[in-house]
Amino acid sequence: MDHLSFKTVSVNKANADKAWVVVDASVAPLGRLASQIANMLRGKHKPSFTPNSDCGDNVIVINADNLRVTGKKLTDKIYVTHSGYPGGQKRVNLRDKKAKNSASVIEHAVKGMLQGNRLGREQFRNLYVYAGSEHPHQAQQPQAVELKNL
Repeated sequence: MDHLSFKTVSVNKANADKAWVVVDASVAPLGRLASQIANMLRGKHKPSFTPNSDCGDNVIVINADNLRVTGKKLTDKIYVTHSGYPGGQKRVNLRDKKAKNSASVIEHAVKGMLQGNRLGREQFRNLYVYAGSEHPHQAQQPQAVELKNL
């Protein structure tokens, strides 16, 4: 019976098979794009997924300027921050945030879909977002990825 059983492999930082992938932000709306990127950062698309270790890929997102949203989100979606002081609440809509820094919109969406602990912060460091179609990671030989289930 031993030859029919399989060993469960628990992936850790030392033996994780981390790849580099490129995702085009202009192919899908913001939420669908962010959920796919979060799954790749966590490693949930791999058969060797281990929930307590960083086994996901390094994700490069290009064309953040061409980001799409549906409906009236450009004017109605509000990002709220607070400095901690009285009267320190700031509100900015998606159109203004995208005009100032389009990469921060994708980063904010993906960060909200990752875990809120040390592991989530470590996985978020594997995300690189660029406004244009050029990126400085050619030496890592990233593979272009087609997003599915959109």
